Amino acid sequence: MADIVDANTRSRMMAGIRSKNTKPELLLRRALHARGLRYRLHGAKLPGKPDLVFAKHQAVVFVHGCFWHRHSNCRFATTPATRPEFWTAKFSANIERDKRNVAALVENGWRIATVWECALKGGDVSRMADLVAHWLTQGRTCTLELPTV
Repeated sequence: MADIVDANTRSRMMAGIRSKNTKPELLLRRALHARGLRYRLHGAKLPGKPDLVFAKHQAVVFVHGCFWHRHSNCRFATTPATRPEFWTAKFSANIERDKRNVAALVENGWRIATVWECALKGGDVSRMADLVAHWLTQGRTCTLELPTV
């Protein structure tokens, strides 16, 4: 299936996709801040530059986009029909990079939470923030992957 827009338009659209300060990330940040939790943003010195760094709790939170990070069984994790070989390689590289980053963080003693975009798009940001807040303050597990709604 051919793309519905020309190559220049598609390039401009793809260039507009941000990796920092995305809408799902901003929603979660706002909700966590309202709960009194303080964090650093995009820890440049940590593997994978986690979206939120809670140094006091030795924990980080990644807010992953379902499309780019291939959330399994998610309706947002579609594969474009054009250039499927490119997209398959791109998504595989993203998944491998995520695994390497998580392993490096765990090796350095960090706890990791992953919040998926679809969980925040579902409108239940408050519930997700409560789960993250509880995990930060009470949880002892090394990794946490929050469920979708």
